[in-house]
Amino acid sequence: MEFYKHTYDNGLRLITAPLKGTNAITVLVLVGTGSKYEAKEVNGISHFLEHLMFKGTEKRPEPLDITKAMDGMGAVYNAFTGHEYTGYYGKASKEKLDEIMDVISDIFLNSKFPEVEIEKERFVVTEEINMYHDNPMRDINDKWTDLLYGDQPAGWSVAGPKETVQGLKRDQFVDYFNTHYFAENTIVVVAGDVDHEEIKGKVADYFAGVREHQELTKEPVNDEQSEPGLMIIKKKTDQTHFILGTRAYALGHPKLPALKVMSVVLGGGMSSRLFTEVRSKRGLSYAVFTSADQLTDHGSFGTYAGANNEKALEAIETIMNEYKKLKTEFVPEDELRKVKDMIKGRLAISLEQSDEVAGYFAEQELLENKILTTEQKLEKIEAVTVQDIQDVANDLFVNEKLNLALIGPINDESKVKELLKF
Repeated sequence: MEFYKHTYDNGLRLITAPLKGTNAITVLVLVGTGSKYEAKEVNGISHFLEHLMFKGTEKRPEPLDITKAMDGMGAVYNAFTGHEYTGYYGKASKEKLDEIMDVISDIFLNSKFPEVEIEKERFVVTEEINMYHDNPMRDINDKWTDLLYGDQPAGWSVAGPKETVQGLKRDQFVDYFNTHYFAENTIVVVAGDVDHEEIKGKVADYFAGVREHQELTKEPVNDEQSEPGLMIIKKKTDQTHFILGTRAYALGHPKLPALKVMSVVLGGGMSSRLFTEVRSKRGLSYAVFTSADQLTDHGSFGTYAGANNEKALEAIETIMNEYKKLKTEFVPEDELRKVKDMIKGRLAISLEQSDEVAGYFAEQELLENKILTTEQKLEKIEAVTVQDIQDVANDLFVNEKLNLALIGPINDESKVKELLKF
């Protein structure tokens, strides 16, 4: 898959991804800021600000002016916030390129954060946080992050605590906007049936006057651990929700391809080992899957399951047994072949949409300052051997990296602790 990159004199980066044969076009603006760039007293401001970016500009003073403009062109549009980036995108038919770029650039450059909208949105964001806390399948991810990293930016919730959100002031949003949303910290990606040189000129025009600021820094991550970590949130639930896994590798680590393959072997599909053992054979859980998550300076690997309350310990033990097996037994070559083909096929399917293509390129450029094509990524996957997988298993599946975060009506913590050992 081809792409073109251009860096303007002010540091703003542009990536175009030409996609022939599609009528849809996506404009994505990705900014290198998120909860890991926040001070504790404003934790949640990145996410709250994302909401406020749709609340009015000089050209479109009312929130409805923005949404009507996007709806009027039949666009799909949204925004998202993570630990290390915040994004805004619009996707529409390619003849609407100028209109959609006009709206996206307008909110990025000219959002005004009216006081009345801040007060209204404060309640909306609070209810979003309440919704997450009421959904243990979603909330367990925050608990997992908290268990791994604790009271440091890497361990804080992206949405922030309600108490902080309710106290944020307009001048804090304005300051954060001016100091985090600037040229060198921003990537514009346009994916679709486009010409790079034409887009280069359009972005120069639409994003003229983009703010400039010095490079941001974030607090180093304390990623140390000496024994198995356990967090149990006792709560009356119909299922016991948990993530069982380990500390892993940061972006750019040479063992990441093997880790990706190992995660799919364990919990990457309905024929995966954990789906087979936990759900199909034992009926312990409806949902069980494994993932490896990487950021610029740390990473984790974990299996999520929502298990029958009476059989949660059996589910944990079953997962632990599958982890242990990978340390001593090679993955059969036919299983490795199946997993590699699965990764290849799912990557191809995911990149059939222009918005997915835009995100694929933007995230790599922002977080790694380099871009691998799909062909290059798949070459690394293809090169993974059974020995590579076993090496990763022996590297990660050790007591001093093991962690379990759990939400549910667990009464005897000692029985849980007994299971947490390799």
